[in-house]
Amino acid sequence: MTTNHPTTELEKSLKQLKLSGMLQCLSARTREASSGQLSHCDYLSLLTQDEILLREQRRYKSRFKKAGFKGQKTIENFNFDFNPKINRSMINELATCNFVRECCPVIIVGPCGTGKTHIAQALGFSAIQQGFDVLCTTQTELSDKLQAARATNSYSKTLSAIAKIKLLIIDDLGLKPLKSPQDEAFHDVISTRYEQTSTIITSNLTVDEWLQAFPNQLLGAATIDRILHNAFTLKLEGKSYRSANRRK
Repeated sequence: MTTNHPTTELEKSLKQLKLSGMLQCLSARTREASSGQLSHCDYLSLLTQDEILLREQRRYKSRFKKAGFKGQKTIENFNFDFNPKINRSMINELATCNFVRECCPVIIVGPCGTGKTHIAQALGFSAIQQGFDVLCTTQTELSDKLQAARATNSYSKTLSAIAKIKLLIIDDLGLKPLKSPQDEAFHDVISTRYEQTSTIITSNLTVDEWLQAFPNQLLGAATIDRILHNAFTLKLEGKSYRSANRRK
């Protein structure tokens, strides 16, 4: 009569419990324990840490995929030397993501090509690394998504899902004027997220010019008022990165 090896039985149990992180590292940890390097407690502790690490890696990959970033934009690969007037200390402070924990908005304004989208996505990348769910979109993409949801009678469900995202990045506010009912939908997004979650908004327009993007001035004023409340404002100045790199 043959008896299954204890390790084989353990592998079966780990598979049944779907503990793939422990399963992947089982052989290596068992060798360490057999050579006398690990106590029973250390052996079990390291295996559980292996499982936690694998699960966090999977969650990170899932968050990154759902974020919808365009390219790999980080604080580390942003060229601060190109426009020295950019407030580097403020950006580094925002990268701690305390603004996400405090549910505060961030406004990034400046001329075309000065790095607004890069910084916004870099802050989103920092948020993902710290365990927050992120969605990166544009004003146009967001309007189209909500318009499609309205057409399929799923507007409330879509709005509720957007409201729950810890960090929403809306790029290029005011690049295209909002039309009715786009302005109403945009107001709904800002209103449902107000003081509950954090939103980053980038714009080529100054804050004083935002009202021009709303056909309903009263609704626009109410929306902008909520965006500005407790917001961190980063103003970018200088030359365009794209213009500098354009082929002559």
